[in-house]
Order: sequence, then structure tokens, then C-alpha cells
Amino acid sequence: MPMLTRWLLRTLLAGLCLTGARVAVAADTDADPALLKRGEYLARAADCGACHSLPHGEPFAGGLAIHSPVGTIFASNITPSASFGIGRTTEQQFAEALRRGIRADGSNLYPAMPYTSYALLSDADVHALYGYFMHAVKPVDKPAPPTRLPFPMNIRLSMKVWNWLFLDTKPFKQDAQQSEAWNRGAYLVEGAAHCGACHTPRGFLMQELQARQFAGGRVDAWYAPNITADVDSGIGSWTSDELVQYLRTGKLRGKAQAAGGMGEAVEHSLQYLTDADLAAIATYVRAIPAIHDPADKTSRFAQGRPFSPLDAVRGTAAIASVSEHPTGAELFQGNCASCHSAQAEGSRDGYYPSLFDNSALAIDHGNNLIATILYGVNRTTREGQKEAQAFMPGFGGNSGDADPLGDREITILANYVLAHYGQGDAAISEQQVAEVRRGGPSSLLVPLAQAGVAAGGLVVVVILLLGLVFVIRKRRGKPDPHSRRRSRSRLSEGAL
Repeated sequence: MPMLTRWLLRTLLAGLCLTGARVAVAADTDADPALLKRGEYLARAADCGACHSLPHGEPFAGGLAIHSPVGTIFASNITPSASFGIGRTTEQQFAEALRRGIRADGSNLYPAMPYTSYALLSDADVHALYGYFMHAVKPVDKPAPPTRLPFPMNIRLSMKVWNWLFLDTKPFKQDAQQSEAWNRGAYLVEGAAHCGACHTPRGFLMQELQARQFAGGRVDAWYAPNITADVDSGIGSWTSDELVQYLRTGKLRGKAQAAGGMGEAVEHSLQYLTDADLAAIATYVRAIPAIHDPADKTSRFAQGRPFSPLDAVRGTAAIASVSEHPTGAELFQGNCASCHSAQAEGSRDGYYPSLFDNSALAIDHGNNLIATILYGVNRTTREGQKEAQAFMPGFGGNSGDADPLGDREITILANYVLAHYGQGDAAISEQQVAEVRRGGPSSLLVPLAQAGVAAGGLVVVVILLLGLVFVIRKRRGKPDPHSRRRSRSRLSEGAL
């Protein structure tokens, strides 16, 4: 027995030592510099920082308010903080959150977290991301504000039904008929970069409409345009080099400037991708089947003409801030001409873009023109060996303007700019401006769901009441056996 006991102890200790060695090897593997570097690159490609970091705040500490049609969703803390982040999350739980939208506590995430795209990520890339967040990101012991959506959207369990309907859990599979560059581009565009999350229109249940993939969609106050191969509605007129330049710098002279969410994607993500990956993205995007919008008669990169309002305002009191009834010419001259020039051709070096032949003035529902005037443009990139900033102040009061423009003035200015430098037959309403100022349209899903729940509750109450009435009536109509016996007894006594 003593020999057996010693043998069991030695076996147990050896097993514990082997397990400890495996844990140490796993920890060393997770902290491997090459793995951490790859994880950092993938986190850039997935643009994690744009949502999970506040401007000028701690990286990945969460707290950013993400405005959605069903309410405001706050990004979570994804630093390795054991108290408020993902420090206690296992790699399996991390993978479930990333690719299935299921948190470590078992509750469901909302698809503002693009797990429907991240579902394509490989196990190796998920492992690299986990290693990076656990070993290379500074823990921040600070809680992110909780998300409180209106009823019934606050019931996260409902997302299980949404996932059953719309989440494709199949990993990315290469197409043997396509080139290596095309497959790499597909993996990035459809997966890590999650381009479809913005550039694909959404249905009533907030799902991506696959039949119109990349045909353009609303994102908060902005509109992510059509990026299919259509020459007029999409970017079919761009060369691969032009697309790569736009992805790296956020600008393509005479055609487009990145602002809003796309500006953030360029600043925080796309500019850091390798030349090979940017070229692969261009290869795949340029091969996306064309989807044409019947409303587009000409290319959205070729409209408008040079025009100066000086003759209309010369000799008048053209100060928008004090004019009771400013004209479009006055508003343009007082707010735009100093940078974009009197004829709107922009500056010679291209820093201030031309307003004609500019996709921001293609109507695209008018959102981007309105949002640009309201919120401006603020994008910083690394071009060559120096930092380059694209900046335009917002005129809606969000930039601390002493005398911001109201909805009426912005409507007048936007329609003036469209008439002379964009689609002249387009028109923007004051209601549109107010909607964009609020952060975009709200979904009818919330009030309809609330009405549905209320109606369902009313039906249940009615059924219960009807059931109660039925039981009461049945009991009242049922003869009392004791009463029947008493009646029989009286009859017998009467007969006697």
C-alpha cells in the first residue's frame, strides 16, 4: 500500500507539473511578439478602436455612444481589466462574442457589434486577436455606461431569434476560381473590415439586405454610398490605384473626401493596412457586381459647374449671422467661399476640395451634404513621413461655433450649393436637416414592437377573462347534488 500511495502521488505531481508546463507554454505562445503584432494588425483591420475608444480617451476602454435607429448603444470596455473589461474572459468566450455575438455571461450582443461579419474570421486570427487584447493592451479599470434600449429592445434574449434568422456562422471559404488577391480582399471586406455593415442597406429588422449588398446604406446622420462596380451609382469609374489612394488617405481629388464613419475608418484602420492588403481590397471591391440606382442619370463624381455668387451679393449686407432672411448666395459667401473659393473650385493644392465634381453633392438622400455642413470633417492620416489633417469646421453648433446656422439656414445653403455645384434638380427639406441633426432617422421597429407586445398582453388578458367568465357560468349552471337530495326528501315526505 505505501508503494501504491507513493506511485499515485508521483503520478499526480507529474500530471500537475505537465499541466503547469502546458499553461506556461500557452502563456508564452500568447505573448509571442509575432503573434501580438499580428493581433494588433488584425485589430486595426477590424477597426476595433473606432468604436471601443472615446476620442482622446484610453484605447479600447469603451464608453462611445453609438446611435442606432432603435436607441443608443454604448461600446464596452475590451481592455484586459479583470473588473470592467475582458480580463476574465477565456479564449472560447472571446471567440463566441466575436463571431456569435454572445457575451461571457451568456447574454446576447446587439448587431451594432458587427459579429455577423466577424463570423468569417479564422481560428488563427481569433487566437491572435485574443493574445493581443490580453497581453498587449493596457487594462483600464473603468466601467463603460450600460446600454439601456427602450422596451422591448432591452430584452437581449430576443437577439437569439434575430441570430437564428440572419446570422451565418459558416467561416470564410476561399473560391478556387478566383485569384489569391481576390480571396484575400473578400476575407477583409466581408470579414474583418466589415464594409457591408455600413455600405449595405438594412431591412425592417435591421438585417443587411443581401440582394443589395454594398449598394449604399444609412449610418446615423451619414449615408455610406454605393461601392459596387456601377459606373454612375457606384465606383465603377475608379481605377485600382485610385481606390487604394482613397483607402489610404481618405481623399481622391475631384471625386471624394472621407468624412463621418468612413473618415474614422481611414484614420483608425485602413491607412495602417499593408500595400498588399489594400490592393487585395481594391481587387475584390472592383469585382462586386454593379447595382444601379434608377435615380442616377449621371456619375455622382461628375456634376455641377464653376459659379460665383459675388455678383449677387456685391454691395449688399451679406453677413449671414445678422441677416434676418439670408439668401443662398449670402450664406455661401459668408461661410464657404473663404476656403472653397468664390467659384467653388477649391484650393490649388487640393486641401480644400472643389464642390463641383464632388460626390458629397451627389444627392444620396442629401444626408452627406447636410451632415458635412452640420458636423464638418476632421480626419488625420500619415502621408509620407508627415501627419496630414483634413479639417472643415461644422456649422451646426457641435464644434462650439459662436453663431451656428439653424435648420432653415442650412436648408437654404444646401439647396443653393446643390443647384449650382451638384444635382440641380435635387432638393433638401428643413425636416431632413432636423432629422440629420438628431443623428438620423428612428426606426418604426420600436413603437411597432411595443404596440405588438401591448396587443399581445391585451389578448392574453381577454382570454383569461373569458376563461374566468366561462368557469363562473359553468359553476352557476351546475346543479347542487345536496340540493337535489333535499328536494327528493321533501317530495318523499309529501307523498307520505
